[in-house]
Order: sequence, then C-alpha cells, then structure tokens
Amino acid sequence: MDLHLETIIISIVSFLVLYWALSRYAFDKLFSIMEQRRLLVLKQLEDAKKTQEQATQYVEDQKAALNEARKEAYEIVERSKQTSSKQAEQILEEASNAVVRLKSEAVRDIESEKNKAVEALRSEIGTVSVKIASKLLEKEVNMDNTQEQLVDQYLKEVGGKS
Repeated sequence: MDLHLETIIISIVSFLVLYWALSRYAFDKLFSIMEQRRLLVLKQLEDAKKTQEQATQYVEDQKAALNEARKEAYEIVERSKQTSSKQAEQILEEASNAVVRLKSEAVRDIESEKNKAVEALRSEIGTVSVKIASKLLEKEVNMDNTQEQLVDQYLKEVGGKS
C-alpha cells in the first residue's frame, strides 16, 4: 500500500471543504433540530414524571376514599345494630307493659264479675229466705205487725252482709 502525498492532501482539502460547507449550511440546522428533540424528550420525561406522580396521588386518594367508605359502612352497620337492639328492647318493654295492663284489667273484670255474682246470690238468697219465711209465717202467724217487722229486719240483715 503506497501512500501518495497528493492523495492525502486532496483528502484533507476535500474534508475541510466538506466540513466548512456542512458547518455553514447544515450543522446549525442539524444541531438546532437535535436541541429541539432533546428539549422535547426532556419535556416528555417531565410530563411522564408528573403523570406518574398524579397517578400515584390518584391511587392514594382512591385508597383513602375506599377506606373512608369502609369505615362509614362499618359505622352504618353498627348504628343499625344499635337501633335494632333499642327497638327490640322497646318492643319487649311495650309487650311487658301490655301484659301487666291486660292482667290488671283481667283482675278487675274478675273482681267485678265476682261482685255481681255475690250480689245476685244475695238477691236470690233474700228471695228464697222471704219465701221460706212467708211459708213458715203463714203456718204459724197471723198477719201481725211485729212479725212483719221481723221479716223486714231479717231481709235487711241478709242484704247488708257480704
């Protein structure tokens, strides 16, 4: 391989002319485009980082909202349990009060019926006693005023006793 000085000089001159032409017409535009591309990539990286941060924040917010919703649901369930417990106690108390009221009404009704029966018996005993006394008196007594007083007194005594 022979190196010729002319070829080397022509190559260096060609290279220098090419470099000068490229720097004069192409390098500025090329470097400008490359700088714009670099800025665009940096902006996209920054936007991606912001988007990732927003997504992370959104996920955290959603987790917090979900936890809050779970907490509220638990509180609602607990309030429902307490309300149902109170309602059950109230129903039991009302039922107990109704039983006491019905029992006292039944006792009053029984006492009333007992008193009516006693009064009916007294009335009947009085009537029967009068009939017996009148039959006995018819046999033994005339229509004397003293005997009539005795019968009235007897009727008063029978009617007044309990």
